[in-house]
Amino acid sequence: MPSIDIVRESPIVRTARVMQVEGMFDLSPSKISRHVWRVDFELPEEWSVGVIVGPSGAGKTTVARELFGDRLQEAGAEWPRDKSVLDGFDQNLSIKQIVEILSSVGFSSPPSWLKPYHVLSNGEKFRVNLARIIAQSKDIAVVDEFTSVVDRQVAKIGSAAIAKTVRRAGKKFVAVTCHYDVIDWLDPDWIYEPHINKITWRCLRRRPSINITIKRVHKSAWKYFMRHHYLSDKLHHSSRCFIGFIDGAPAVFGAILSFPHSIVKNYQREHRVVCLPDYQGVGIGNAFSAALGGICRALGYRYISITSHPAMIRARAKSPHWNMKTPPNCYTKMMTGVNTSKKYRQRTSKEQGALANRLRATFEYVGPAMDFEVAKKLWNAE
Repeated sequence: MPSIDIVRESPIVRTARVMQVEGMFDLSPSKISRHVWRVDFELPEEWSVGVIVGPSGAGKTTVARELFGDRLQEAGAEWPRDKSVLDGFDQNLSIKQIVEILSSVGFSSPPSWLKPYHVLSNGEKFRVNLARIIAQSKDIAVVDEFTSVVDRQVAKIGSAAIAKTVRRAGKKFVAVTCHYDVIDWLDPDWIYEPHINKITWRCLRRRPSINITIKRVHKSAWKYFMRHHYLSDKLHHSSRCFIGFIDGAPAVFGAILSFPHSIVKNYQREHRVVCLPDYQGVGIGNAFSAALGGICRALGYRYISITSHPAMIRARAKSPHWNMKTPPNCYTKMMTGVNTSKKYRQRTSKEQGALANRLRATFEYVGPAMDFEVAKKLWNAE
């Protein structure tokens, strides 16, 4: 493994105060401050995610800049102040590409895409910054101060989403951070600690599991989730509502409605599933939706979901636990029955245009059922 020496020098102007401190602490008089890092570092051709980690002052940024040059970026470069985050991406990217990268890193709330960057939460800024860096990097994206400005739950979930995105896109990503708690969630191929000049190679492992506790809740809980729904903030008054908790904190909301059908008598329909932004990007929404389907199957119901969200359509189309009843199609082509058509005609022309261009797909949950007693208790809880 080749070694390189990184030397950083800076002049010391020996003012009266400097000389006083030298005397107080018995420091040798010097005109130059000099620091040397010896780095034993060589990367293979095949890797996806790396981490440079260590305490403050360990030389992480210095080493990263020496190794990766101008690829090193600090998340949070300038964004348009009076335009949406969509307009902060390279003009050569199509809206489809931008939507895909935003969704892939867990920034999956279309209403928030329309906001200016400066009004987003820290967690949302963290994800949208990384989305832009990854989208616009040609080969290797190197991010300094990774996860430094977000709370640790957001850091962990966001790291897992970023790692998944990078590997799926076939790109390379290096996180430069002082936080060791993101390592298992990034699941890096290599870790370098400059303060001890140690590189660790890792075989890919599964990220830590995320345990979700499901509880039946009153429909008033919707108010904490409604602004994050990608289409509507309305909730049907007959909804049967549930929340998924992660480490005691509410993370995802689901609502189920009875679905009258002229032939099948035991349909239940997914009315709403909303995952809070801090927990997006690692499949929690899809897992929770499947859990609700498992409750319904245990109780003898068939569980139907109609969705327009591209990420949800894509995930369910690949899953053996969902059967696609109606493939993605425009709203107007999917309408059947006099009542639905009348409702459509009563909308404004602007609303009709939006609906006509929106793809929707219908799925039925066919995965495993939840334990009957557990499902019954959840279903009937007040």
